[in-house]
Amino acid sequence: MYDKGKIIAGLIIFMALATFPFFYNKGKAASAPEPSLDTPVIQQMSEKQCVKSAEFMRANHMKLLNEWRDSAVRDGQREYGLIDGIKYDKSLQKTCMHCHSNKKSFCDRCHTYANVSVYCWDCHIEPKGE
Repeated sequence: MYDKGKIIAGLIIFMALATFPFFYNKGKAASAPEPSLDTPVIQQMSEKQCVKSAEFMRANHMKLLNEWRDSAVRDGQREYGLIDGIKYDKSLQKTCMHCHSNKKSFCDRCHTYANVSVYCWDCHIEPKGE
């Protein structure tokens, strides 16, 4: 090893430059947004509930919507079922957007934070306004 000192110095400089963004941004991460549940339909509910629990919906709503889409479009099964005496359809616009009519404050807030591009509105009519 003829250039041991230069190699070690180069490795130190490389590690400093490679890890600089992580240390520079440490503790600066934005907190996750809290989706707004302030819609007329939700405010009228005595007990706020969805077709599944909030925890399930946070983690799996995209899977549920894909299952709904596939069963409704491919199999013609448009009814989700009864939950606490309320009948739900497998419908983004009739079921989900009925309660969550505030797309910008509910859907877009988290999707923007997570840098997710959704394709729901390629087929569905995008709600206007709040």
